[in-house]
Amino acid sequence: MKVQDLKGKTVAFAGSGGLDSCTITRWLTNQGVNVVCFTADLGQPDEEDMDAVRQRMLKAGAVDFVLLPVREAIAEDGLKVIQSQACYEGRYWNTTGIARCSLTKAMILEMKQRGLTVFSHGATGRGNDQVRFQLITNMLAPEFEVYAPWRDESFLARFPGRSEMIDFCEENGLPVTATKDKPYSTDANLLGLTHESGMLESLTTPAQFVKPIMGCYPQDAPDSPEAFTVRFEKGRPVSVNGESVNLVDAFLKTNAIAGKHGIGIGTHLVENRFVGIKSRGVYESPGVETLGTCYAYLLQLILDRRAREFYDQLSLLVAKQIYQGYWFDRATQMMLAAIANTAELATGTIGVSLYKGNISFVSADDVPHILYSEENASMEGVGDYNHGDSEGLLRVFGVSARVLATSGQVGL
Repeated sequence: MKVQDLKGKTVAFAGSGGLDSCTITRWLTNQGVNVVCFTADLGQPDEEDMDAVRQRMLKAGAVDFVLLPVREAIAEDGLKVIQSQACYEGRYWNTTGIARCSLTKAMILEMKQRGLTVFSHGATGRGNDQVRFQLITNMLAPEFEVYAPWRDESFLARFPGRSEMIDFCEENGLPVTATKDKPYSTDANLLGLTHESGMLESLTTPAQFVKPIMGCYPQDAPDSPEAFTVRFEKGRPVSVNGESVNLVDAFLKTNAIAGKHGIGIGTHLVENRFVGIKSRGVYESPGVETLGTCYAYLLQLILDRRAREFYDQLSLLVAKQIYQGYWFDRATQMMLAAIANTAELATGTIGVSLYKGNISFVSADDVPHILYSEENASMEGVGDYNHGDSEGLLRVFGVSARVLATSGQVGL
């Protein structure tokens, strides 16, 4: 779609109240387009006053402002990320990727209630978010149209870069906090923060150039470790440090505790974007990193070898599906159904120690579906395991091993 196709029409615009949002809203308004701004409450730690976002967007020209309550939804989706161990290309927990899924679904549902059919967003033409917004909308509301200003020649001609957008906002008296020398951009939600662009595009800029929001760097953390325990019941955290919590509070509480100890702060990744280029990001996700690690310790106790191999394949695939915007497709739903089967067995209390960016295992207790047996695993003379029973097993395995040698396939 192009802006000339929208004159006199109303679009639903996904806006955060930042530079891009204010610029696009005012520019569309100036072009004769009615803009209804949709902002999601995702529990973003860098935006405590959502009414301030409302005021900025209305001043930018929005005819209406809709605040979407999405905290519970993103917490549920974040739990599925943890249950899937869905880290993309290393230790990026897909915090922004899954947030786009939660936000877009909530926005589409509200748009249907209001009779709006044009979904608009401020994602650039070289990033992942444009793909996520587009594909999710196409899947959940195929009758909707999608308008992306960053793919509109008219918009690009007017705003070739960030400097022109800042000048435009200043000329129109829009209260944006962005400046031309701002060193990087940040995207935030309950699960974590993504920092990218600006000076972070240079690989000579260290990850710790970023000023953390959800905690501190390990060297600034307390000099004493802190014990942390989480109780999972059927894959859900139900208590943190002995106190009952709902899912949102589980993330908030763990964010605060783990962030204080530099857990999951400043994770550097040069990743492969869906559009085919590499980008550099610095991530913060103290709560997800801690809960995710504790859940991983629990999985070690309940999955046998074959289940573990299958699970690990699903984990990699789910991570890629989230990153590329395919969270709602049939393949992901099939994978999540299999992972939910595993989560049904994931009950237990995991204790760890948090110290200067590190998570160390301390204990596992009350795990009803545990496969680990201390007696069977012991090197001491206890339990029913007879070392001599391995003789027959090794003779069977040795048949194929010797064939490899006699056939000339293996040798010194």
